[in-house]
Amino acid sequence: MATVTIKNGVDVDRLVQTIGAIGGDANIARLTFKARTAWDEGGRSRAWISSFIHAGQEVQHARPHELTGSEPDLLLGDDAGPNAVELVLAALAFCYSVGFVYNAAAKGYEIEELTYEVEGDLDLRNFVGIADGPRPGFTAIRVQGTCKARNATAQELDDLCQYVQDTSPVRDIIANAVPVTTSLTVL
Repeated sequence: MATVTIKNGVDVDRLVQTIGAIGGDANIARLTFKARTAWDEGGRSRAWISSFIHAGQEVQHARPHELTGSEPDLLLGDDAGPNAVELVLAALAFCYSVGFVYNAAAKGYEIEELTYEVEGDLDLRNFVGIADGPRPGFTAIRVQGTCKARNATAQELDDLCQYVQDTSPVRDIIANAVPVTTSLTVL
């Protein structure tokens, strides 16, 4: 029976095999992620994420994921869930966490603790139709990570942190322009 190498909850052998497969066939690297949303009422919507496209084939998640997005009372919502910009901040931290832990596992680092605190500054003027405000999105995002590892130096962890930033899909989405095409079907 083969021994499976697990570090930080990551199957390192499978990780290495996946990286090798991607290196051998660029089509394996191509994914299309999807989400469906429906407005409930007021500032509340629900989202469902149940599948994605990998190498041209639809892949079902192990179970469908349902999220509720809302606005805090200050922004006229019922606070039934995080708002969209808070989800963006959480997505950045999720992405950093996965990248950090997977790469640490590949290097043999044993992570004992990893947290991220993420803040983003936003000015609502453009969003509410007052055109003399700054851009409608975040004007700055700050991330503070904390990591404790048994067998990695501070320099090794700092280098890994930089590598994770440089290779994070979510950071790339936030930091660089991405074409967005929106259409509307009127019923």
